[in-house]
Amino acid sequence: MNVTDLLRLMQTEHDETSARAHSLREQIERLTAELVDAEARLAELAAARKVIDNLTQADQEPASSDMDTVYQRIVTAFNEHPGRVFRVRDLHELLGLPPTSPQSTSPAPAWDDSSARESSPNPDAAATRNGLNVLSGRAGGRRRG
Repeated sequence: MNVTDLLRLMQTEHDETSARAHSLREQIERLTAELVDAEARLAELAAARKVIDNLTQADQEPASSDMDTVYQRIVTAFNEHPGRVFRVRDLHELLGLPPTSPQSTSPAPAWDDSSARESSPNPDAAATRNGLNVLSGRAGGRRRG
């Protein structure tokens, strides 16, 4: 084998190796781009999972038990103060709830003679004003038959 044949074989191997290196670089570029896309998708999925976890945790908290607790506290307030007429703001103060906004409270109707009734010593009348007569089956101090 002479030097010319050896150089030609080396050039052929060099060309083949260069072509392989070029192909590998193209694969690396393509795989790098795919990796960037996959990592971006993973970040999106992680963010979505976090949002869903937060929403499902809020859904899993028993909201009705909070309402049941407030309801029970309101009933207890009526039972502890049978002769008292409660307005929304009175209950909020008594129960330590946040005050209502002015839009949610309405003035007493013109026909409401609550000042005369507030001094009534009759607990049945107070129950009637507070709507408890419906619960107890009483109306105006008399049992319905």
